[in-house]
Amino acid sequence: MDRLEYFLSLLEKSPNNPMVHYSLALEYFNKKNYENSAKHMEEYLQLKEDEGAGYKVLAKCYEEMGQYEKAMKALEEGIEKAIKHNHPSMAEEMRSWLEDLKRLYSF
Repeated sequence: MDRLEYFLSLLEKSPNNPMVHYSLALEYFNKKNYENSAKHMEEYLQLKEDEGAGYKVLAKCYEEMGQYEKAMKALEEGIEKAIKHNHPSMAEEMRSWLEDLKRLYSF
């Protein structure tokens, strides 16, 4: 059983476990399955307050899928969470990325 199968089996037993959704999001992300990664990261973010890192993964998924508006929204939310949880360097990293996306994809 590989890691993805393992987390999917955990999901069957505990569908509302935020860490299972987070783990699945990362596994799908590593396999470049951005659609499923985004789906599970969104579920995780609904179940648990994140400090910012989850929003970075979500934004990258959307960026890779060409959904730039959603990527920018995820970054904006991630910046708020990073500031709230006292992660200024993470907030600055996301702010810089957001500015790049705005410059490249805002019309």
